Amino acid sequence: MAAPKRGRSASAQSKPGRSLALILIAIVALTGGMFASGHTTPRLGIDLAGGTSITLQAKADQGSAINKANMKTAVDIMNNRVNGLGVSEAEVQTQGTSNIIVNIPKGANSEEARQQVGTTAKLYFRPVLASEASAGAASSASPSASSSGSSSASPSATPSSSASASQKATGTSSASPSSSATSQGRAVTDALKAGSTPSSSASPSASASPSVGSSASASASAAASKLEAEYTALDCNDKAQRATAGKSAKPTDPTVACGKISGVWYKYVLGPARVDGTEVKKAQAVFDTQTAAGWQVQMTFTGTGAKKFADVTGELAKNSQPPQNEFGIVLDGEVVSSPTVAQSIVGGQAEISGSFTQTEAQSLANVLSYGALPLSFREQSVTTVTAALGGEQLHAGLIAGAIGLALVVIYLLVFYRGLSVVAIPSLLVSAVLTYVIMALLGPAIHFALNLPAVCGAIVAIGITADSFIVFFERIRDEIREGRTLRPAVERAWPRARRTILVSDFVSFLAAAVLFIVTVGKVQGFAFTLGLTTVLDVVVVFFFTKPLMTILARRKFFANGHKWSGLDPKGLGAKPPLRRTRRPAGPVAGPVDPKEA
Repeated sequence: MAAPKRGRSASAQSKPGRSLALILIAIVALTGGMFASGHTTPRLGIDLAGGTSITLQAKADQGSAINKANMKTAVDIMNNRVNGLGVSEAEVQTQGTSNIIVNIPKGANSEEARQQVGTTAKLYFRPVLASEASAGAASSASPSASSSGSSSASPSATPSSSASASQKATGTSSASPSSSATSQGRAVTDALKAGSTPSSSASPSASASPSVGSSASASASAAASKLEAEYTALDCNDKAQRATAGKSAKPTDPTVACGKISGVWYKYVLGPARVDGTEVKKAQAVFDTQTAAGWQVQMTFTGTGAKKFADVTGELAKNSQPPQNEFGIVLDGEVVSSPTVAQSIVGGQAEISGSFTQTEAQSLANVLSYGALPLSFREQSVTTVTAALGGEQLHAGLIAGAIGLALVVIYLLVFYRGLSVVAIPSLLVSAVLTYVIMALLGPAIHFALNLPAVCGAIVAIGITADSFIVFFERIRDEIREGRTLRPAVERAWPRARRTILVSDFVSFLAAAVLFIVTVGKVQGFAFTLGLTTVLDVVVVFFFTKPLMTILARRKFFANGHKWSGLDPKGLGAKPPLRRTRRPAGPVAGPVDPKEA
Protein backbone atom coordinates (compact mmCIF):
# COMPACT_ATOMS: atom_id res chain seq x y z
CA MET A 1 0.00 0.00 0.00
CA ALA A 2 2.92 2.34 0.65
CA ALA A 3 4.38 2.17 -2.86
CA PRO A 4 1.36 3.65 -4.70
CA LYS A 5 1.18 6.48 -2.18
CA ARG A 6 4.81 7.36 -2.74
CA GLY A 7 4.21 7.20 -6.49
CA ARG A 8 1.36 9.70 -6.33
CA SER A 9 3.41 11.99 -4.13
CA ALA A 10 6.34 11.83 -6.50
CA SER A 11 4.06 12.56 -9.42
CA ALA A 12 2.66 15.64 -7.65
CA GLN A 13 6.16 16.86 -6.82
CA SER A 14 7.34 16.44 -10.39
CA LYS A 15 4.85 18.96 -11.83
CA PRO A 16 5.06 22.13 -9.71
CA GLY A 17 5.65 24.07 -12.91
CA ARG A 18 1.97 23.76 -13.76
CA SER A 19 0.92 25.76 -10.72
CA LEU A 20 3.55 28.41 -11.43
CA ALA A 21 2.44 28.64 -15.06
CA LEU A 22 -1.19 28.97 -13.98
CA ILE A 23 -0.62 31.90 -11.64
CA LEU A 24 1.68 33.65 -14.11
CA ILE A 25 -0.97 33.29 -16.84
CA ALA A 26 -3.53 34.77 -14.44
CA ILE A 27 -1.24 37.72 -13.72
CA VAL A 28 -0.67 38.38 -17.41
CA ALA A 29 -4.40 38.11 -18.19
CA LEU A 30 -5.41 40.46 -15.37
CA THR A 31 -2.70 42.97 -16.28
CA GLY A 32 -3.76 42.84 -19.93
CA GLY A 33 -7.36 43.44 -18.90
CA MET A 34 -6.28 46.41 -16.80
CA PHE A 35 -4.50 48.07 -19.72
CA ALA A 36 -7.28 47.16 -22.16
CA SER A 37 -9.89 48.79 -19.93
CA GLY A 38 -7.85 51.98 -19.69
CA HIS A 39 -8.00 51.95 -15.89
CA THR A 40 -4.34 51.53 -14.99
CA THR A 41 -4.61 53.07 -11.53
CA PRO A 42 -7.10 52.41 -8.73
CA ARG A 43 -9.86 54.92 -8.21
CA LEU A 44 -9.28 57.24 -5.30
CA GLY A 45 -11.73 58.07 -2.52
CA ILE A 46 -12.72 61.54 -1.36
CA ASP A 47 -9.89 61.74 1.18
CA LEU A 48 -7.31 61.19 -1.56
CA ALA A 49 -8.94 62.72 -4.64
CA GLY A 50 -10.91 65.54 -3.02
CA GLY A 51 -14.63 66.18 -3.47
CA THR A 52 -17.69 67.64 -1.81
CA SER A 53 -19.16 67.04 1.62
CA ILE A 54 -22.87 67.91 1.98
CA THR A 55 -24.91 68.07 5.16
CA LEU A 56 -28.63 67.59 4.55
CA GLN A 57 -31.17 68.35 7.26
CA ALA A 58 -34.71 66.99 7.25
CA LYS A 59 -37.22 69.84 7.22
CA ALA A 60 -38.69 70.35 10.68
CA ASP A 61 -42.31 70.69 9.50
CA GLN A 62 -42.51 66.94 8.80
CA GLY A 63 -42.98 66.11 12.48
CA SER A 64 -43.14 62.42 13.39
CA ALA A 65 -42.16 61.42 9.84
CA ILE A 66 -38.58 62.18 10.84
CA ASN A 67 -37.80 58.79 12.35
CA LYS A 68 -35.11 56.14 12.15
CA ALA A 69 -36.90 54.05 9.50
CA ASN A 70 -37.46 56.97 7.10
CA MET A 71 -33.92 58.25 7.58
CA LYS A 72 -32.53 54.79 6.73
CA THR A 73 -34.74 54.61 3.65
CA ALA A 74 -33.51 58.04 2.56
CA VAL A 75 -29.88 56.95 2.97
CA ASP A 76 -30.49 53.83 0.87
CA ILE A 77 -32.20 55.80 -1.92
CA MET A 78 -29.42 58.42 -1.97
CA ASN A 79 -26.82 55.66 -2.15
CA ASN A 80 -28.64 54.06 -5.10
CA ARG A 81 -28.91 57.38 -6.92
CA VAL A 82 -25.23 58.17 -6.56
CA ASN A 83 -24.16 54.66 -7.54
CA GLY A 84 -26.54 54.81 -10.49
CA LEU A 85 -24.48 57.72 -11.82
CA GLY A 86 -21.24 55.74 -11.44
CA VAL A 87 -19.75 57.90 -8.68
CA SER A 88 -17.32 55.76 -6.70
CA GLU A 89 -16.75 55.71 -2.94
CA ALA A 90 -19.57 58.12 -2.12
CA GLU A 91 -20.46 57.99 1.57
CA VAL A 92 -24.03 58.51 2.73
CA GLN A 93 -24.72 58.13 6.43
CA THR A 94 -26.92 59.60 9.14
CA GLN A 95 -25.72 62.03 11.78
CA GLY A 96 -27.95 62.42 14.78
CA THR A 97 -31.70 62.10 14.28
CA SER A 98 -32.34 64.49 11.38
CA ASN A 99 -29.08 64.99 9.45
CA ILE A 100 -27.52 63.03 6.59
CA ILE A 101 -23.88 63.48 5.60
CA VAL A 102 -23.03 62.87 1.94
CA ASN A 103 -19.39 62.76 0.82
CA ILE A 104 -19.02 62.74 -2.98
CA PRO A 105 -15.51 62.31 -4.45
CA LYS A 106 -14.40 64.56 -7.24
CA GLY A 107 -15.26 63.04 -10.61
CA ALA A 108 -17.09 63.33 -13.89
CA ASN A 109 -20.56 62.92 -12.35
CA SER A 110 -19.98 64.47 -8.93
CA GLU A 111 -22.00 67.63 -9.69
CA GLU A 112 -25.00 65.62 -10.94
CA ALA A 113 -24.76 63.44 -7.83
CA ARG A 114 -24.80 66.53 -5.61
CA GLN A 115 -27.97 67.78 -7.30
CA GLN A 116 -29.70 64.43 -6.93
CA VAL A 117 -28.91 63.34 -3.38
CA GLY A 118 -31.32 65.82 -1.78
CA THR A 119 -33.90 65.79 -4.54
CA THR A 120 -37.13 64.48 -3.08
CA ALA A 121 -38.12 63.11 -6.53
CA LYS A 122 -41.88 63.27 -5.93
CA LEU A 123 -43.29 62.70 -9.39
CA TYR A 124 -46.85 63.39 -10.52
CA PHE A 125 -48.63 63.43 -13.86
CA ARG A 126 -51.03 66.39 -13.83
CA PRO A 127 -53.29 67.71 -16.60
CA VAL A 128 -52.34 71.20 -17.81
CA LEU A 129 -55.23 73.68 -17.34
CA ALA A 130 -53.41 76.75 -18.60
CA SER A 131 -49.91 77.57 -19.77
CA GLU A 132 -47.93 80.72 -20.42
CA ALA A 133 -46.38 78.97 -23.40
CA SER A 134 -48.38 79.67 -26.57
CA ALA A 135 -49.82 76.87 -28.66
CA GLY A 136 -47.40 77.74 -31.42
CA ALA A 137 -44.42 77.48 -29.09
CA ALA A 138 -45.78 74.23 -27.72
CA SER A 139 -46.05 72.67 -31.15
CA SER A 140 -42.47 73.51 -32.04
CA ALA A 141 -40.57 73.29 -28.79
CA SER A 142 -42.67 71.40 -26.29
CA PRO A 143 -41.68 67.82 -25.54
CA SER A 144 -43.96 65.03 -26.68
CA ALA A 145 -45.17 61.83 -25.09
CA SER A 146 -45.40 58.49 -26.79
CA SER A 147 -45.51 54.81 -26.10
CA SER A 148 -42.17 53.03 -26.32
CA GLY A 149 -43.33 51.20 -29.37
CA SER A 150 -43.72 54.37 -31.44
CA SER A 151 -43.29 53.82 -35.15
CA SER A 152 -43.94 57.31 -36.48
CA ALA A 153 -42.44 60.69 -35.73
CA SER A 154 -44.81 62.77 -37.83
CA PRO A 155 -46.84 65.36 -35.89
CA SER A 156 -49.93 64.33 -37.77
CA ALA A 157 -49.29 60.61 -37.71
CA THR A 158 -52.34 58.38 -37.62
CA PRO A 159 -52.52 55.01 -35.92
CA SER A 160 -51.60 52.03 -38.02
CA SER A 161 -53.80 48.99 -38.23
CA SER A 162 -51.46 46.89 -36.14
CA ALA A 163 -50.27 49.32 -33.49
CA SER A 164 -52.83 52.06 -33.20
CA ALA A 165 -52.09 52.67 -29.54
CA SER A 166 -48.38 53.06 -29.95
CA GLN A 167 -48.13 55.98 -32.32
CA LYS A 168 -46.46 59.24 -31.42
CA ALA A 169 -48.86 61.59 -29.67
CA THR A 170 -48.20 65.18 -30.61
CA GLY A 171 -49.98 68.49 -30.43
CA THR A 172 -51.74 70.31 -33.22
CA SER A 173 -50.60 73.65 -34.57
CA SER A 174 -53.98 75.19 -35.33
CA ALA A 175 -54.53 76.83 -31.94
CA SER A 176 -53.86 80.51 -31.58
CA PRO A 177 -51.53 81.67 -28.80
CA SER A 178 -52.77 83.26 -25.65
CA SER A 179 -49.93 85.42 -24.50
CA SER A 180 -51.23 88.08 -22.15
CA ALA A 181 -51.38 87.63 -18.42
CA THR A 182 -55.03 88.74 -18.46
CA SER A 183 -56.17 86.03 -20.87
CA GLN A 184 -54.12 83.48 -18.94
CA GLY A 185 -55.84 84.54 -15.75
CA ARG A 186 -59.23 84.03 -17.39
CA ALA A 187 -58.06 80.60 -18.53
CA VAL A 188 -57.32 79.67 -14.94
CA THR A 189 -60.75 80.74 -13.79
CA ASP A 190 -62.53 79.06 -16.68
CA ALA A 191 -60.64 75.79 -16.27
CA LEU A 192 -61.36 75.56 -12.55
CA LYS A 193 -65.02 76.49 -12.98
CA ALA A 194 -65.29 73.73 -15.57
CA GLY A 195 -64.36 71.22 -12.91
CA SER A 196 -60.58 70.99 -13.38
CA THR A 197 -60.90 67.72 -15.25
CA PRO A 198 -58.78 66.70 -18.22
CA SER A 199 -61.86 66.05 -20.25
CA SER A 200 -63.09 69.59 -19.76
CA SER A 201 -63.62 71.50 -22.94
CA ALA A 202 -62.55 74.80 -21.44
CA SER A 203 -60.08 76.74 -23.52
CA PRO A 204 -57.66 79.52 -22.56
CA SER A 205 -59.85 82.20 -24.07
CA ALA A 206 -63.30 80.72 -23.64
CA SER A 207 -65.72 81.43 -20.86
CA ALA A 208 -67.46 78.50 -19.19
CA SER A 209 -70.49 78.34 -16.97
CA PRO A 210 -70.32 76.33 -13.79
CA SER A 211 -72.14 73.01 -13.96
CA VAL A 212 -72.29 72.34 -10.27
CA GLY A 213 -74.38 73.53 -7.35
CA SER A 214 -74.22 77.06 -6.01
CA SER A 215 -72.10 76.18 -2.96
CA ALA A 216 -69.67 74.15 -5.02
CA SER A 217 -69.64 76.94 -7.58
CA ALA A 218 -68.79 79.51 -4.91
CA SER A 219 -66.04 77.30 -3.54
CA ALA A 220 -64.64 76.74 -7.00
CA SER A 221 -64.79 80.47 -7.73
CA ALA A 222 -62.88 81.25 -4.53
CA ALA A 223 -60.25 78.62 -5.29
CA ALA A 224 -60.04 79.88 -8.85
CA SER A 225 -59.57 83.47 -7.72
CA LYS A 226 -56.82 82.46 -5.32
CA LEU A 227 -55.05 80.33 -7.92
CA GLU A 228 -55.48 83.08 -10.51
CA ALA A 229 -53.80 85.53 -8.16
CA GLU A 230 -50.92 83.13 -7.55
CA TYR A 231 -50.54 82.54 -11.26
CA THR A 232 -50.58 86.25 -12.11
CA ALA A 233 -48.02 87.06 -9.40
CA LEU A 234 -45.69 84.18 -10.28
CA ASP A 235 -42.50 85.12 -12.11
CA CYS A 236 -40.67 81.98 -13.18
CA ASN A 237 -37.60 83.98 -14.14
CA ASP A 238 -37.18 84.78 -10.45
CA LYS A 239 -35.15 81.95 -8.90
CA ALA A 240 -36.60 82.48 -5.42
CA GLN A 241 -40.21 82.27 -6.67
CA ARG A 242 -39.35 79.35 -8.91
CA ALA A 243 -37.89 77.44 -5.96
CA THR A 244 -41.18 77.56 -4.01
CA ALA A 245 -43.80 77.37 -6.77
CA GLY A 246 -45.79 74.15 -6.53
CA LYS A 247 -43.53 72.58 -3.92
CA SER A 248 -46.09 72.37 -1.12
CA ALA A 249 -49.16 71.54 -3.20
CA LYS A 250 -51.11 68.39 -2.31
CA PRO A 251 -51.54 65.82 -5.09
CA THR A 252 -55.34 66.25 -4.89
CA ASP A 253 -55.25 70.03 -5.36
CA PRO A 254 -54.62 72.15 -8.47
CA THR A 255 -51.46 74.23 -8.35
CA VAL A 256 -49.21 76.62 -10.22
CA ALA A 257 -45.71 75.59 -11.25
CA CYS A 258 -42.77 76.55 -13.46
CA GLY A 259 -41.27 74.58 -16.31
CA LYS A 260 -38.40 75.06 -18.72
CA ILE A 261 -38.79 74.55 -22.47
CA SER A 262 -35.80 75.04 -24.77
CA GLY A 263 -34.05 77.17 -22.15
CA VAL A 264 -37.06 79.44 -21.47
CA TRP A 265 -39.05 79.37 -18.22
CA TYR A 266 -42.85 79.23 -18.41
CA LYS A 267 -45.57 79.11 -15.78
CA TYR A 268 -48.38 76.58 -15.68
CA VAL A 269 -51.68 75.92 -13.98
CA LEU A 270 -51.98 72.20 -13.27
CA GLY A 271 -54.95 70.11 -12.22
CA PRO A 272 -54.95 67.41 -9.52
CA ALA A 273 -52.47 64.56 -10.00
CA ARG A 274 -53.82 61.63 -12.01
CA VAL A 275 -50.80 59.29 -11.88
CA ASP A 276 -48.25 59.02 -9.07
CA GLY A 277 -44.52 58.55 -9.60
CA THR A 278 -44.60 55.47 -7.38
CA GLU A 279 -46.50 53.79 -10.22
CA VAL A 280 -43.46 54.08 -12.52
CA LYS A 281 -41.84 50.64 -12.41
CA LYS A 282 -38.68 51.41 -14.38
CA ALA A 283 -37.08 54.35 -16.19
CA GLN A 284 -34.03 54.53 -18.42
CA ALA A 285 -32.38 57.09 -20.67
CA VAL A 286 -32.04 56.11 -24.34
CA PHE A 287 -30.99 57.89 -27.52
CA ASP A 288 -33.57 57.82 -30.31
CA THR A 289 -31.59 56.98 -33.44
CA GLN A 290 -34.64 56.35 -35.62
CA THR A 291 -36.34 59.74 -35.45
CA ALA A 292 -33.31 61.80 -34.37
CA ALA A 293 -35.37 63.07 -31.45
CA GLY A 294 -32.33 63.04 -29.21
CA TRP A 295 -32.23 61.71 -25.68
CA GLN A 296 -35.43 60.37 -24.17
CA VAL A 297 -36.53 58.78 -20.92
CA GLN A 298 -38.45 55.54 -21.38
CA MET A 299 -40.85 54.63 -18.58
CA THR A 300 -42.57 51.37 -17.72
CA PHE A 301 -45.61 51.61 -15.45
CA THR A 302 -46.97 49.14 -12.96
CA GLY A 303 -50.30 47.46 -13.74
CA THR A 304 -52.31 50.08 -11.86
CA GLY A 305 -50.20 52.91 -13.22
CA ALA A 306 -50.61 51.66 -16.81
CA LYS A 307 -54.41 51.76 -16.51
CA LYS A 308 -54.40 55.25 -14.98
CA PHE A 309 -52.01 56.52 -17.63
CA ALA A 310 -54.17 55.09 -20.43
CA ASP A 311 -57.27 56.71 -18.90
CA VAL A 312 -55.78 60.18 -18.47
CA THR A 313 -54.17 60.24 -21.94
CA GLY A 314 -57.47 59.08 -23.44
CA GLU A 315 -59.31 61.95 -21.73
CA LEU A 316 -56.70 64.51 -22.74
CA ALA A 317 -56.79 63.32 -26.35
CA LYS A 318 -60.45 64.38 -26.57
CA ASN A 319 -59.32 68.01 -26.44
CA SER A 320 -57.90 69.39 -29.66
CA GLN A 321 -56.77 72.76 -28.37
CA PRO A 322 -53.62 73.30 -26.27
CA PRO A 323 -53.04 73.32 -23.41
CA GLN A 324 -56.09 71.18 -22.53
CA ASN A 325 -54.54 68.26 -24.44
CA GLU A 326 -51.29 68.39 -22.48
CA PHE A 327 -50.22 66.75 -19.25
CA GLY A 328 -47.44 68.01 -17.05
CA ILE A 329 -44.77 65.66 -15.73
CA VAL A 330 -44.04 67.34 -12.41
CA LEU A 331 -40.92 66.45 -10.44
CA ASP A 332 -40.62 68.10 -7.02
CA GLY A 333 -43.02 70.84 -8.06
CA GLU A 334 -41.25 71.63 -11.35
CA VAL A 335 -42.66 70.78 -14.76
CA VAL A 336 -39.88 68.82 -16.44
CA SER A 337 -41.97 68.07 -19.51
CA SER A 338 -45.45 69.02 -20.82
CA PRO A 339 -46.18 66.74 -23.77
CA THR A 340 -49.31 66.96 -25.86
CA VAL A 341 -51.49 63.91 -26.39
CA ALA A 342 -53.29 62.87 -29.59
CA GLN A 343 -54.59 59.47 -28.43
CA SER A 344 -54.77 57.14 -25.48
CA ILE A 345 -51.37 55.55 -24.67
CA VAL A 346 -51.86 51.97 -23.54
CA GLY A 347 -49.49 49.10 -22.83
CA GLY A 348 -47.88 50.53 -19.72
CA GLN A 349 -44.93 52.12 -21.54
CA ALA A 350 -44.25 55.72 -22.48
CA GLU A 351 -41.45 58.10 -23.34
CA ILE A 352 -40.56 61.58 -22.17
CA SER A 353 -38.88 63.32 -25.07
CA GLY A 354 -37.74 66.86 -25.56
CA SER A 355 -34.56 68.92 -25.69
CA PHE A 356 -32.79 66.73 -23.13
CA THR A 357 -29.03 66.44 -22.97
CA GLN A 358 -27.61 63.02 -22.15
CA THR A 359 -26.87 64.10 -18.57
CA GLU A 360 -30.38 65.51 -18.07
CA ALA A 361 -32.01 62.35 -19.42
CA GLN A 362 -29.86 60.05 -17.31
CA SER A 363 -30.42 62.13 -14.19
CA LEU A 364 -34.20 62.12 -14.66
CA ALA A 365 -34.24 58.36 -15.32
CA ASN A 366 -32.06 57.79 -12.28
CA VAL A 367 -34.29 59.59 -9.81
CA LEU A 368 -37.40 57.96 -11.29
CA SER A 369 -35.88 54.48 -11.05
CA TYR A 370 -35.07 54.63 -7.34
CA GLY A 371 -38.19 56.40 -6.17
CA ALA A 372 -38.93 59.39 -4.01
CA LEU A 373 -37.33 60.20 -0.70
CA PRO A 374 -39.68 59.72 2.26
CA LEU A 375 -38.60 63.09 3.65
CA SER A 376 -37.79 66.55 2.32
CA PHE A 377 -34.29 67.89 3.00
CA ARG A 378 -32.51 71.20 2.79
CA GLU A 379 -28.80 71.74 2.33
CA GLN A 380 -27.43 72.85 5.67
CA SER A 381 -23.82 73.12 4.52
CA VAL A 382 -21.66 72.29 1.51
CA THR A 383 -17.90 71.92 1.98
CA THR A 384 -15.28 71.39 -0.68
CA VAL A 385 -12.69 68.84 0.42
CA THR A 386 -9.21 69.17 -1.04
CA ALA A 387 -6.93 66.23 -1.61
CA ALA A 388 -3.92 68.01 -0.08
CA LEU A 389 -4.34 66.65 3.44
CA GLY A 390 -5.20 63.18 2.20
CA GLY A 391 -2.21 63.27 -0.14
CA GLU A 392 0.11 64.07 2.76
CA GLN A 393 -1.38 61.26 4.83
CA LEU A 394 -1.11 58.87 1.90
CA HIS A 395 2.53 59.86 1.46
CA ALA A 396 3.18 59.20 5.14
CA GLY A 397 1.29 55.89 4.94
CA LEU A 398 3.29 54.76 1.93
CA ILE A 399 6.53 55.62 3.70
CA ALA A 400 5.39 53.59 6.72
CA GLY A 401 4.47 50.71 4.42
CA ALA A 402 7.82 50.87 2.68
CA ILE A 403 9.65 50.85 6.04
CA GLY A 404 7.59 47.87 7.19
CA LEU A 405 8.26 46.00 3.95
CA ALA A 406 11.98 46.76 4.20
CA LEU A 407 12.07 45.42 7.77
CA VAL A 408 10.30 42.23 6.67
CA VAL A 409 12.83 41.74 3.85
CA ILE A 410 15.75 42.33 6.23
CA TYR A 411 14.27 39.83 8.68
CA LEU A 412 13.93 37.23 5.92
CA LEU A 413 17.50 37.79 4.71
CA VAL A 414 18.98 37.54 8.21
CA PHE A 415 17.03 34.59 9.59
CA TYR A 416 16.12 32.63 6.44
CA ARG A 417 18.95 33.62 4.11
CA GLY A 418 18.48 31.65 0.88
CA LEU A 419 14.82 31.04 1.59
CA SER A 420 14.26 34.75 0.97
CA VAL A 421 14.52 33.79 -2.72
CA VAL A 422 11.09 32.22 -2.19
CA ALA A 423 9.58 34.81 0.16
CA ILE A 424 10.47 38.05 -1.63
CA PRO A 425 9.13 37.00 -5.07
CA SER A 426 5.98 35.77 -3.31
CA LEU A 427 5.52 39.20 -1.74
CA LEU A 428 5.97 40.83 -5.15
CA VAL A 429 3.42 38.51 -6.77
CA SER A 430 0.93 39.29 -4.00
CA ALA A 431 1.54 43.05 -4.44
CA VAL A 432 1.05 42.88 -8.22
CA LEU A 433 -2.19 40.91 -7.90
CA THR A 434 -3.51 43.30 -5.26
CA TYR A 435 -2.76 46.39 -7.36
CA VAL A 436 -4.20 45.00 -10.62
CA ILE A 437 -7.38 43.72 -8.99
CA MET A 438 -7.94 47.04 -7.20
CA ALA A 439 -7.56 48.88 -10.52
CA LEU A 440 -10.08 46.54 -12.19
CA LEU A 441 -12.58 46.74 -9.33
CA GLY A 442 -12.83 50.52 -9.76
CA PRO A 443 -14.96 50.45 -12.92
CA ALA A 444 -16.47 47.04 -12.08
CA ILE A 445 -17.98 47.67 -8.62
CA HIS A 446 -17.03 51.34 -8.04
CA PHE A 447 -14.33 50.40 -5.53
CA ALA A 448 -12.16 53.36 -4.58
CA LEU A 449 -8.95 53.43 -2.64
CA ASN A 450 -9.02 55.52 0.52
CA LEU A 451 -6.65 55.86 3.46
CA PRO A 452 -8.15 53.01 5.53
CA ALA A 453 -7.92 50.77 2.46
CA VAL A 454 -4.22 51.63 2.18
CA CYS A 455 -3.84 50.65 5.85
CA GLY A 456 -5.51 47.32 5.07
CA ALA A 457 -3.00 46.69 2.29
CA ILE A 458 -0.10 47.48 4.64
CA VAL A 459 -1.46 45.10 7.30
CA ALA A 460 -1.63 42.43 4.59
CA ILE A 461 2.18 42.47 4.33
CA GLY A 462 2.37 40.95 7.78
CA ILE A 463 -0.31 38.35 6.98
CA THR A 464 1.54 37.23 3.85
CA ALA A 465 4.92 37.12 5.59
CA ASP A 466 3.40 35.10 8.43
CA SER A 467 2.33 32.39 5.95
CA PHE A 468 5.89 32.06 4.64
CA ILE A 469 7.32 31.83 8.11
CA VAL A 470 4.89 29.06 9.11
CA PHE A 471 5.88 27.02 6.04
CA PHE A 472 9.63 27.60 6.48
CA GLU A 473 9.54 26.67 10.14
CA ARG A 474 7.69 23.43 9.40
CA ILE A 475 10.41 22.52 6.88
CA ARG A 476 13.11 23.29 9.41
CA ASP A 477 11.39 21.11 12.00
CA GLU A 478 11.47 18.18 9.56
CA ILE A 479 15.17 18.74 8.88
CA ARG A 480 15.87 18.80 12.61
CA GLU A 481 14.29 15.36 12.76
CA GLY A 482 16.99 14.13 10.37
CA ARG A 483 15.14 14.18 7.04
CA THR A 484 16.60 15.43 3.80
CA LEU A 485 15.12 18.53 2.15
CA ARG A 486 12.81 17.04 -0.52
CA PRO A 487 10.83 14.77 1.81
CA ALA A 488 10.99 17.49 4.47
CA VAL A 489 9.21 19.93 2.13
CA GLU A 490 6.45 17.45 1.30
CA ARG A 491 5.93 16.37 4.92
CA ALA A 492 5.96 19.98 6.17
CA TRP A 493 3.42 21.24 3.63
CA PRO A 494 0.24 19.49 4.95
CA ARG A 495 0.92 20.73 8.49
CA ALA A 496 1.75 24.26 7.34
CA ARG A 497 -1.24 24.29 5.00
CA ARG A 498 -3.68 23.62 7.83
CA THR A 499 -2.18 26.38 9.98
CA ILE A 500 -2.18 28.88 7.10
CA LEU A 501 -5.80 28.14 6.16
CA VAL A 502 -7.03 28.46 9.74
CA SER A 503 -5.14 31.72 10.24
CA ASP A 504 -6.38 33.22 6.96
CA PHE A 505 -9.94 32.08 7.64
CA VAL A 506 -9.94 33.94 10.95
CA SER A 507 -8.58 37.08 9.26
CA PHE A 508 -11.14 36.86 6.46
CA LEU A 509 -13.99 36.28 8.91
CA ALA A 510 -12.95 39.36 10.91
CA ALA A 511 -12.79 41.41 7.71
CA ALA A 512 -16.23 40.19 6.59
CA VAL A 513 -17.85 41.01 9.94
CA LEU A 514 -16.18 44.44 9.97
CA PHE A 515 -17.42 45.13 6.44
CA ILE A 516 -21.01 44.20 7.33
CA VAL A 517 -21.36 46.08 10.62
CA THR A 518 -19.54 49.30 9.66
CA VAL A 519 -20.14 52.10 7.17
CA GLY A 520 -18.04 54.54 5.22
CA LYS A 521 -14.30 54.42 5.13
CA VAL A 522 -13.93 51.56 7.60
CA GLN A 523 -15.53 49.34 4.96
CA GLY A 524 -12.60 50.18 2.69
CA PHE A 525 -10.19 48.81 5.30
CA ALA A 526 -12.29 45.65 5.75
CA PHE A 527 -12.65 45.07 2.01
CA THR A 528 -8.91 45.42 1.36
CA LEU A 529 -8.05 43.18 4.29
CA GLY A 530 -10.42 40.48 3.05
CA LEU A 531 -9.13 40.75 -0.52
CA THR A 532 -5.46 40.47 0.45
CA THR A 533 -6.23 37.54 2.77
CA VAL A 534 -7.78 35.60 -0.12
CA LEU A 535 -4.81 36.51 -2.34
CA ASP A 536 -2.45 35.22 0.37
CA VAL A 537 -4.00 31.76 0.07
CA VAL A 538 -3.74 31.90 -3.74
CA VAL A 539 -0.08 32.97 -3.68
CA VAL A 540 0.98 30.39 -1.06
CA PHE A 541 -0.74 27.50 -2.85
CA PHE A 542 0.08 28.40 -6.45
CA PHE A 543 3.44 30.16 -6.13
CA THR A 544 5.25 29.70 -2.82
CA LYS A 545 4.80 25.93 -2.45
CA PRO A 546 5.60 25.05 -6.12
CA LEU A 547 8.65 27.34 -6.10
CA MET A 548 9.90 25.73 -2.88
CA THR A 549 9.45 22.27 -4.41
CA ILE A 550 11.58 23.27 -7.42
CA LEU A 551 14.35 24.84 -5.29
CA ALA A 552 14.48 21.75 -3.07
CA ARG A 553 15.96 19.89 -6.06
CA ARG A 554 18.87 22.31 -6.37
CA LYS A 555 22.13 21.32 -4.71
CA PHE A 556 22.47 24.66 -2.97
CA PHE A 557 19.37 23.93 -0.91
CA ALA A 558 19.31 20.12 -1.02
CA ASN A 559 22.83 19.83 0.37
CA GLY A 560 22.09 22.27 3.14
CA HIS A 561 24.51 25.07 2.25
CA LYS A 562 25.15 27.31 5.23
CA TRP A 563 23.66 30.30 3.35
CA SER A 564 20.61 28.38 2.23
CA GLY A 565 18.80 28.80 5.53
CA LEU A 566 18.43 25.02 5.72
CA ASP A 567 21.84 23.98 7.05
CA PRO A 568 21.22 20.83 9.17
CA LYS A 569 24.18 21.57 11.42
CA GLY A 570 23.09 25.15 12.00
CA LEU A 571 19.58 23.95 12.79
CA GLY A 572 20.85 21.34 15.28
CA ALA A 573 19.56 18.38 13.27
CA LYS A 574 19.62 14.91 14.88
CA PRO A 575 21.48 12.11 13.16
CA PRO A 576 19.25 9.60 11.37
CA LEU A 577 17.79 7.08 13.78
CA ARG A 578 18.71 3.46 13.01
CA ARG A 579 16.96 0.59 14.65
CA THR A 580 19.03 -2.58 15.72
CA ARG A 581 17.64 -5.66 14.14
CA ARG A 582 16.82 -8.59 16.42
CA PRO A 583 18.25 -12.04 15.46
CA ALA A 584 15.90 -14.21 13.46
CA GLY A 585 16.87 -17.51 15.24
CA PRO A 586 18.44 -18.83 18.50
CA VAL A 587 21.95 -17.71 19.32
CA ALA A 588 24.58 -20.46 19.49
CA GLY A 589 26.39 -20.76 22.82
CA PRO A 590 26.74 -22.70 26.05
CA VAL A 591 23.53 -24.16 27.40
CA ASP A 592 22.56 -23.61 31.02
CA PRO A 593 22.50 -26.99 32.79
CA LYS A 594 19.38 -25.95 34.64
CA GLU A 595 17.59 -25.25 31.40
CA ALA A 596 18.75 -28.55 30.01
